[in-house]
Amino acid sequence: MTNASYALEINDLTVAYNHKPVLWDVDLCVPSGVLMAIIGPNGAGKSTLIKAALGLIPRAAGDVRFFGLPLRQARSRIGYVPQRSSVDWDFPITALDAVMMGLYGKLGWLRRPNGRARQAALEALEQVGMAPFAERQIGQLSGGQQQRVFLARALVQDADLYFMDEPFAAVDAVTERAIVSLLHRLRDRGKTVIVVHHDLQTVTQYFNWVTLLNVEVIASGATQNVFTEENIRRTYGGRIGALPAASGTSQGKSAYVA
Repeated sequence: MTNASYALEINDLTVAYNHKPVLWDVDLCVPSGVLMAIIGPNGAGKSTLIKAALGLIPRAAGDVRFFGLPLRQARSRIGYVPQRSSVDWDFPITALDAVMMGLYGKLGWLRRPNGRARQAALEALEQVGMAPFAERQIGQLSGGQQQRVFLARALVQDADLYFMDEPFAAVDAVTERAIVSLLHRLRDRGKTVIVVHHDLQTVTQYFNWVTLLNVEVIASGATQNVFTEENIRRTYGGRIGALPAASGTSQGKSAYVA
């Protein structure tokens, strides 16, 4: 039975590549209005979880609901920021064009964006500090600038649920702070944001909800409850070095994944 109070509800999700499970029997409920990190070692299935939920890759089994609805009925309420490395940045469009593509779900692919759509796209670029680069070809932007453009594209959708796959990868400290500020503003507006994340040191600072994943869900819930030394060790096993300042650990420790 589904629950519309959950932004995302996954039941018995299994994904396999060449008959090898990448995700196994995943059950996950994410309440509305949280900023959640998905963390786990390389190969844990973090990006696969997002793509399978969004129907971008096939599932071997399982059911996924968004606000109690199947994807086809909830698609207009969902925004997605893919990994930057998965995008063809040589495609000949400007930053403004890329952002306006986020409106096609509302406009329809056969309708040309009007002045109102253009203004909405410019405002989204302004929110991420990219308005001065609106007419710049996306391939001429730095990695951090490209990431901001894709965030603006998601923002212009005015979604209720956002999936972001490694938005902090290969960005500078200024861009990371800008992204974090934006994510917190989205959460404060009641949006739900799900982020694939790698830096264990910043989990407690950035996120109020966390899912620890390694093929299976190890733990999921409020950060202060589930981001513990025990759960981190269960998730990373022998691949974890010094532990971060998780709940129940002393402050000031550094973290790395071997």
